Amino acid sequence: MDYGNPEDAQCVTCERVGDHVLVMRIDRVAKRNALSNPMVIEMGRVLREATDDRTVRCVVITGGEEVFSAGADMKNMLQYGVIDVVSDPRRIEAWNAIATFAKPMIAAVNGVAVGAGNELVLCCDLIVAGSNAQFGQPEVRNGGLAGDGGTQRLPRKLGPQLATYMLLSGEMIDAQTALKAGYVLEVCEPARTLDRAIEIANVIAERAPLSVQFTKACINEAVGANASNGLAYERVAMFRNHRSRDRQEGLNAFKEKRRPQYTGE
Repeated sequence: MDYGNPEDAQCVTCERVGDHVLVMRIDRVAKRNALSNPMVIEMGRVLREATDDRTVRCVVITGGEEVFSAGADMKNMLQYGVIDVVSDPRRIEAWNAIATFAKPMIAAVNGVAVGAGNELVLCCDLIVAGSNAQFGQPEVRNGGLAGDGGTQRLPRKLGPQLATYMLLSGEMIDAQTALKAGYVLEVCEPARTLDRAIEIANVIAERAPLSVQFTKACINEAVGANASNGLAYERVAMFRNHRSRDRQEGLNAFKEKRRPQYTGE
């Protein structure tokens, strides 16, 4: 079963920039670049293809100048059921392909990158942010929790204090805060974000490809990016939480555009 409109896959576009850099763009402006299952599956397909393409040495992932991605497509999840959507084996396989992509990935982020959008950013090795960028994991606001790696990767990328605040409060941080915390590499004007990310990608692409890939693998081991046990725990926690009354209240409040009333049940 397709949990979403298969045509959404067309909202993920690719462009080769120079000989060795691939730019993958999220282009679903009307939905604030919300990620539906077909889009995530398409991103996984693109990266699996890029893995086997020796001419691709670096990938840049970007959205628009006003929004990178507003997260998972919540209306899609409400229509098909959250657990069914997130349990789609093709979606799980796609997220794994994104997270374990062996070649360098750079996120060029303008505007909001929240929820699954920020979790996509977390899978990247470097982040270039526009001055209008904002990052967040707002899942607790509607009774959920980050379920695409946010609880595991954000503390490793950002540090436990600020990551804990973001994950437990649902509040966002701006580009300058992210820069000071070491979450992003550089902050520039939004019109320059993608170009700057491509410049960095071209520098990396000039280096020996295997040397770069082995180095990335070593870095991932050093910082615990391949936290398979933690990711498995996160998924179980997400499923258990989804059975709670508060989670249903959060989803209902989102759908009805009202403030949720949580009881701790």
